[in-house]
Amino acid sequence: MGSQPKKNSAEWFIGQLNVDNAKLLAFFLVLGFIGYHGILHLRYGPDSCTWLLSSGRYKGDHEWQPYGCMLHKYSKTDARRCLRYLAFWGKYNSFAFIGDTRLEQLYEHFISGLKTRLDIDTSYSTIDHHLPNYTYIDSKLRLSVTFIWSDDVSKTMVDKFRVWQTLDRPPSVIIASSGLKLVKSRNVTESYLEEYKRNLTRLVQPIDALALRGTQVLWKLLEGVDSTKLKNNIKINNNDIDIYNKAVFEILQHSATKIWNVPRLAAAGAPSPDGMSLSLTALRHSTQILLNMFCNDHMNFNDGTCCAQPEPCTQLQLLTFALFLLCAVLVGARSIWRWSQTFKQKIDGYSLVNQPPKKTPSPMVALAKLGMIMSYFYLCDRTNFFMKENKYYSEWSFWLPVGYVFALGLFFTDESRSSRYKSRFSHSRVLHREQTDEWKGWMQLVILVYQVTGASKVLPIYMMVRALISSYLFLTGYGHFYYTWKTGDTGLVRYFRVIFRLNFFTIVLCLTMNRPYQFYSFIPLVSFWYTLMFVIFALPPHITPMSSHTVESKPYQYIYIGIKVVGLLSVVTVLFLSEVFFQKIFVMRPWKALFVNSDDDIHQWWLDWKQDRYSMAYGIIFAIAYLLAQRYNLLDDNNHSNLFTPGISLSATLLAFIGLGSYVTFTFLCSNTFDCNEIHSYVTFLPIVSYILLRNVSGALRTRHSSLFAWFGCITLELFASQSHIWLAADTHGVLVLVPGAPILKLDPHFVHLRVHCARDSQVDGDHSTVRGP
Repeated sequence: MGSQPKKNSAEWFIGQLNVDNAKLLAFFLVLGFIGYHGILHLRYGPDSCTWLLSSGRYKGDHEWQPYGCMLHKYSKTDARRCLRYLAFWGKYNSFAFIGDTRLEQLYEHFISGLKTRLDIDTSYSTIDHHLPNYTYIDSKLRLSVTFIWSDDVSKTMVDKFRVWQTLDRPPSVIIASSGLKLVKSRNVTESYLEEYKRNLTRLVQPIDALALRGTQVLWKLLEGVDSTKLKNNIKINNNDIDIYNKAVFEILQHSATKIWNVPRLAAAGAPSPDGMSLSLTALRHSTQILLNMFCNDHMNFNDGTCCAQPEPCTQLQLLTFALFLLCAVLVGARSIWRWSQTFKQKIDGYSLVNQPPKKTPSPMVALAKLGMIMSYFYLCDRTNFFMKENKYYSEWSFWLPVGYVFALGLFFTDESRSSRYKSRFSHSRVLHREQTDEWKGWMQLVILVYQVTGASKVLPIYMMVRALISSYLFLTGYGHFYYTWKTGDTGLVRYFRVIFRLNFFTIVLCLTMNRPYQFYSFIPLVSFWYTLMFVIFALPPHITPMSSHTVESKPYQYIYIGIKVVGLLSVVTVLFLSEVFFQKIFVMRPWKALFVNSDDDIHQWWLDWKQDRYSMAYGIIFAIAYLLAQRYNLLDDNNHSNLFTPGISLSATLLAFIGLGSYVTFTFLCSNTFDCNEIHSYVTFLPIVSYILLRNVSGALRTRHSSLFAWFGCITLELFASQSHIWLAADTHGVLVLVPGAPILKLDPHFVHLRVHCARDSQVDGDHSTVRGP
């Protein structure tokens, strides 16, 4: 009996790269991230307001990114809407600034973001007290913003805090800062510092008393200076500023005061015009932080998670998770019972003569695993446990990931010779199974990069991604039509199997994430178009199965197909010609809930529907053209050679490049999103057909594929739905951050927990070479 050759370390390592080990690694990584973020919450607290006020950084677009939460960019309209909402509910919006010249700058910038029509509206006024103290009042908003001059922590400041403490209606927010005067005079001796600390200590009691009454007290640390720009022989040392800031932290950290460190960091990243005063950029970010702190929890802006409490869990969510928990408990109890029986047999000295039969898949175990995955989804997106950040777009942040994704995909290029294909040459046919999976896979990865980087603000990239969405619908029409043509299957069993495959995971997400069906916009779109196509093809005259010997004997089948395609286009055109009629159709009960968003609005469904209203029809028409070309021997894809003769192949390749170039040129020449979307549905076939030609004309390209992209293509529907919760955050307005400071580094355990194989979906996934639908 021969001995097995011993594997070297490289062979052993490659052998460990399998799905089971990947799932195990992902599971422990998720546990590690949960433990790491749990430690962060224990050490720094779960309050995102603390993160908002204490730390952050400038991104590449010179916008401020708080540590661990999302900052909403308040316009003047947003700010006034927030204050008007609070005033409606009886809240008096009172802000008090007490400090020196830098705080006066912040006060002036803060009220400039609230003032409107000062010259014509009598409800606005500026009341001057003894200068430089003054107050801005807006009676409509029940708003009062006061500035009180105090260039030191003096008796004036202490007395003012004690007066606020005794008021029936103290300020909602107090922003205090002082000490620059002492630094200017270089009073950093031990005696002056001790006196500064004693004065700060006198503020602790009134601050704590005010906090008990709902007042938020912020102490703004002193910003550094640019000594190279200082004038009038002013000598200020930033080390002295740090000493006074350290004294503030030493005394006030034990009080209810919130230490506001961000202005110091923001000022360091935004150059001062004269070395002393604050730049407009630093003032703008400080104002935005104040508004986010005050308004986010009341306004529920999707992109403003700082200081906002997560939405409460609904009864439906609780019931869904309770069912998942019940499944997990039953699975655990059954596993313990089986283990106890095995252990008892071993104790009694019994042993099994025959090996136990292979375990069959258990629906209960599958539901328990699904519940675990949904719990991770909920923890990521519906809580503040993991951090979230605003999206950031740059040319590098988008194109660099796209580049290395394609480089990695090309590294896994393989010959398309899978044993699951029935025909000897099915892997060489146009749009064979592995090629369509590859296409779906790289499109999904590009769309994921597009979503994470917020590239939708760039119109050419937005339109190119729209073409990718249309491509998926094109493949859906192509695959389902070819399946119907080959099998003639238009029965309800087939329909419900496809609809279940498309929607099961999405429905579970709707139940656990408390989001409407339209939130996962692409899934409703595919489901609707498949349903419409199924209804039209299920109506008589029916298509009989087209085997090789009946294609020639029943040419009238093409006439039936032509009638059905015309019918499909007619229905689409009628719905498109009248938005009012369209809305009446789709807001009817009982299917209204499938097409409206959380605001009970159907406008978004109308926009998504009309942008791709012809994409599935294009796929069906292309499939008909492909069948006719096969019938009349215009192409031959039953071998590894080119589809056409050399001359025709060269012409087709040239036309394909022209088609792609024309669409790209259109995306750059289009002036606005509305016009682009209106034209897109008429020209989207250009890049799709051009790509198919470039991918299939050459036999060498047609018979090879990227196994990495094809793997992602097998779970593309799941990725479309899940990316909103485990890559993106805050209803796709932000990105999830598992590693603070590195939002690009994320883990998606959903990839490896889904034991998805293309062969498993052979009955429901669309591809002509294996006679299946999507």
